[in-house]
Amino acid sequence: MKKTLLAQALSVIFLGAAIALPAHAGEAELLQRIEKLAAELESIKAELAAARKKTEVVEQKQEALASTVAAAGATGATNGNPAGNASGTASWAQSTVVSSYGEINYTRPRNSTADTQADVARAVIGISHRFDAKTKMVAEFEWEHAVTSASDKGESEVEQLYVEHELNNGMRIKGGLFLMPVGLINTNHEPTAYHGVQRNFVETSIIPSTWREAGIGLSRTHDNGLTWDLGITTGFDLSKWDAASTEGADSPLASIHQEGQLAKAHDLSLHAALNWRGIPGLLLGGSVFSGKAGHATTDFAANDARVTLWDLHARYTPGLWDLSTVYTRGTISNTDALNLTFIGQPTPVPSSFFGWYGQAAYQLRKNDQYTFTPFARYEIFNTARSYSLVPLGLGIAPHEDEKVTTVGASLKVGEGVIFKADYQKFKLDSSRDRLNLGVGYSF
Repeated sequence: MKKTLLAQALSVIFLGAAIALPAHAGEAELLQRIEKLAAELESIKAELAAARKKTEVVEQKQEALASTVAAAGATGATNGNPAGNASGTASWAQSTVVSSYGEINYTRPRNSTADTQADVARAVIGISHRFDAKTKMVAEFEWEHAVTSASDKGESEVEQLYVEHELNNGMRIKGGLFLMPVGLINTNHEPTAYHGVQRNFVETSIIPSTWREAGIGLSRTHDNGLTWDLGITTGFDLSKWDAASTEGADSPLASIHQEGQLAKAHDLSLHAALNWRGIPGLLLGGSVFSGKAGHATTDFAANDARVTLWDLHARYTPGLWDLSTVYTRGTISNTDALNLTFIGQPTPVPSSFFGWYGQAAYQLRKNDQYTFTPFARYEIFNTARSYSLVPLGLGIAPHEDEKVTTVGASLKVGEGVIFKADYQKFKLDSSRDRLNLGVGYSF
């Protein structure tokens, strides 16, 4: 029986690892999360020790109480008692894991030394607590740009805060503030998990990583490698659009993201994602998000506006190669009347925006302590591909597609520290060409 309990416990751990660890994560991330699962294994060991003591007592009285023990064990199992003890009280030990990641970057534009800067881009502390075998809480707290105050550009924010429970059929349900399952970076955005000093433009300017919403989500992973996610959450608030600033031109959705901060919730949004990992090293997936963004705001000209964003993504890691691509497109409908109120302003609301990239990386040198990985990425994106119609002569021309080529390399030290360097060349605006240096960590 001791061996059976141990085998069951180890099976739970390894099955949990197979489900919880996305195949598209890098080697460092897999090892880091395995280390976290080790903490849960220690909890299971404590549970097994308690179960063994109870088993020894039962075995001593087995001959006299065989029928009673059998009945009690059946009752305990029916009530979800993991140890199968007669009282029906679970002996699962609770566990808490602390994690963190952060990055510091240096940027030097080719044609403007005055804009050269260093930035503590972000520092994040994560806390997860497992209440029992099926229920956990996940939280992440982030600080951006080093200093947060009324006169500084820094931010302090809750990046994630949700509880998740696994149902008996393997389905997982969660509620709270959680990341949207879109693209490749949004749910796996530690600096050790992506190539380049900064996150790519497609998954920041079009997909507003790191993008989270408050709501309820369902997910399940099947034996054939298929994972699906469904949910209903808060969405965007188009009444926040500032046509006099450039925020919407930098990232349409980031400028109207609510981030769980007193979020308007009259209009809720739906999302769905499908990912397949049936072949080792291969990830194929896609997602869609859609919801109205007016929220019945008084005297607002676009209460019927709807935001829709979808993406297709793939990642393949054969041997020492890491190949990935993402295509995404977004639309904001029913903005005609709203844009009439913005005539003369530099940034009306676009009706469509899109982006895609292709990326290749290769582990050129690797030993027990260091991994050196050069990479190259080519991306095209446009934050204002089209606008809704306005009277002739009063509209603004759509933007041209920006094309960015990034080449660089990273040096991982151990499994949790990374040094990065890259150079980025912009097709439309060469004044943005720049050298980037960075250091990051995650554990």
